[in-house]
Amino acid sequence: MENKIFSVSSSNFEEIALDVFHFQYKNNPTYKNFVNLLGKPEPTTVLEIPFLPISFFKTHEIRTFQHQVENVFKSSGTGGNRSIHYVESIHMYQQSFETTYRSQLGNPENQVIIALLPNYVEQGESSLVYMVNDLIQKSNNNLSGFYLNEPSKIIDTYKKALQLNKQVIIFGVSYALLDLALLKPDLSEAIIIETGGMKGRRKELTKEELHKELKKGFNVDYISSEYGMSELLSQAYSDVNGIFSCPPWMKILIRDVNDALSYEDEGKTGGINVIDLANLYSCSFIATQDLGKSFGNKFQLMGRFDNSDIRGCNLLIE
Repeated sequence: MENKIFSVSSSNFEEIALDVFHFQYKNNPTYKNFVNLLGKPEPTTVLEIPFLPISFFKTHEIRTFQHQVENVFKSSGTGGNRSIHYVESIHMYQQSFETTYRSQLGNPENQVIIALLPNYVEQGESSLVYMVNDLIQKSNNNLSGFYLNEPSKIIDTYKKALQLNKQVIIFGVSYALLDLALLKPDLSEAIIIETGGMKGRRKELTKEELHKELKKGFNVDYISSEYGMSELLSQAYSDVNGIFSCPPWMKILIRDVNDALSYEDEGKTGGINVIDLANLYSCSFIATQDLGKSFGNKFQLMGRFDNSDIRGCNLLIE
């Protein structure tokens, strides 16, 4: 089933998603109880599959099978309790994030990767730190690494990377990027990826306001965002228009905000449900607390219902 997930296509996505549902319904006690309470144990389409509220990761062990846990990821916990994702196959995570990264952002071997993620590093057990650290190692460049409160060193590293004809990728949490932008460094040849909100360090901004300040401060045409969270093993990255692209094994459905079991048409705003087939050993069907619109296998973030712990979409409702 792992092989099927990473070779999935649009033509067989629904078939494989239903196979994953039956696998998880049979082997995940929490999800099975949730499905039974809704009275929907035999869906015939993805639209009939029950989506587990993401808050369950804060209150229950969401595990399919009871293998030995290979890793544990926790959310940043900005809103209180930290969500816990018990990862029974770290290989699934690595294959998911590496394949998506190479497809959307290029090969790390040709890059210098700078990580400006102080709060994630400090709290520990972060899926984001695990991912970025792995990419840094694959870059095999001494200039790549985690930088904490070292703005001048980041600027110097950027310049050295350009001299080596390396593409520069900067992952940064919003408040740390804003601090760096105050220096107005010319980072016009870098790809800058914001990975989350203010974490209580600064006043919250809408994505539009945040990106406007960062573009001006860094002299770049656009700021990318990463849509990822501790509860998911897959990510999506936004383009110059702020539209996120999903890998083939990830799909976004937009639910009606007034009826969680109904769905909106493309282009209409609603709650984001995520199918993440890489979550094979936890739960692949997650109802998030984010608002968005879908366009095929792409989507746009519009805000969120509350202070949910998310990366790359720390927004107020616009």
